[in-house]
Amino acid sequence: MPQFFANTVKTTLASVLTSLSYAAMAWELPGTHTVELITNQDKVFELGKLTVTSDKNSQGEYLFTFTPKTGSYEVYFLSMRNFDCVTGDVEVFCHVIYPYEYSKVISETNLTWLEHSFLFMHKSPSEFSAKLWNGVIYEMQITDNGIEGYAQAVDLNVISSPPDEGVTPYGDGSNTDIGERSSINPQSREFNRIRIY
Repeated sequence: MPQFFANTVKTTLASVLTSLSYAAMAWELPGTHTVELITNQDKVFELGKLTVTSDKNSQGEYLFTFTPKTGSYEVYFLSMRNFDCVTGDVEVFCHVIYPYEYSKVISETNLTWLEHSFLFMHKSPSEFSAKLWNGVIYEMQITDNGIEGYAQAVDLNVISSPPDEGVTPYGDGSNTDIGERSSINPQSREFNRIRIY
């Protein structure tokens, strides 16, 4: 009987510890999270904070907002307009804000509008014009430690005119509505990853 009791206690304790370990590992979407761009040399640039509400709508989606970090960006005047940019060793990545009204919603199974909130254009430090065909979107997924996104190539000229309401121009990575996404060599872009944790 004492041995049976000891085995029961061990089994219960192991189950509790496993559950606690899983809970500690599982990353929760609601909350305030740090957003970082990471280079192919593992240098980190903090962009700001992503805040995700704790309440879901009827479709199981959360609202999100992004607040840029003061001092993280340099302003570049390109093609007669200002861009907030992050300067690396060999490339400059300029944030291209999605220019139309859209639903700032995400869920555990759909990060598409979050991906569209972090569109970038890359250029060399010596270029003085905005070449919107040099666009980057990050294909994102949720992991145990947060959200990881990897660079894909897009043509940002696609969003020079508004899409139909509710249409995500660059789709969700598996299919596209208007503009195509192209896989790229991870080392071909200096800022090849985005991380949210």
